[in-house]
Amino acid sequence: MMNQALHNPHLDGGPLLWKAGPRGVLLCHGYTATTVEVRLLAERLHEKGYTVAAPLLAGHGTQPADLNRVTWRDWVDSAEEAYAQLTGCCEQVFVGGQSMGGVLALNLASVHPEAAGVLLYAPAIRLTLTTLDKIKLYAGSLFLPEVARASLDRSDRWQGYPGLPLKGAVQLLKLQAATRANLSQVRQPVIIFQGRKDTTVHPTAGELILHSVSSAVKEHYWMNESTHPILLDCELEDVTALTLRFLETSAKPQ
Repeated sequence: MMNQALHNPHLDGGPLLWKAGPRGVLLCHGYTATTVEVRLLAERLHEKGYTVAAPLLAGHGTQPADLNRVTWRDWVDSAEEAYAQLTGCCEQVFVGGQSMGGVLALNLASVHPEAAGVLLYAPAIRLTLTTLDKIKLYAGSLFLPEVARASLDRSDRWQGYPGLPLKGAVQLLKLQAATRANLSQVRQPVIIFQGRKDTTVHPTAGELILHSVSSAVKEHYWMNESTHPILLDCELEDVTALTLRFLETSAKPQ
């Protein structure tokens, strides 16, 4: 039976662990989404011999109300569990994610110096929300369970909750703050992708990360035709090629 609480309920958005070679890649999805958001890239990396894991983060893929019952630490726990799966079967593991998943990847990298590198796709370390917007979000979360979105980018390919659960969104802001405080602990190679047509993540998000991490290797790419869900958009093949090159050049000799 399809979950009618989800946009595109017919798509497979469950957790995945696809084993292949000794190098692993963790891909975390974004807020309100499912693993559909990272599955196309996961397929391409797996075809190239990478073992790939993508967790379904706590509160996602079920009912929107569930996102109002979790904290940002629950999402970290989901990511940690998948990271442990990969380290159990791989010699090296890269951590990555889309949107909020990118923030989780940075969080993981800051506490796991052994991680081989960080892959960030429209990392939601800073949103386009103004200070007033944030005040309204905190206040609204006390009275409203969720609000509707004006639109969904790549709605034909994306799966997740159509609305925005507000208590969960407050937890996303807390995850941002906790992760920003530890960005200097990130020393692994980092690659960042941002879409020029992204109206969700602030354009300065990439620069914030580049200036805050302690990494010696830092790459930043703007995808001119892409919206927020870069890994579902029209420049996926270019993003994949750049990702694969980064993985190969950043991997430690075996």
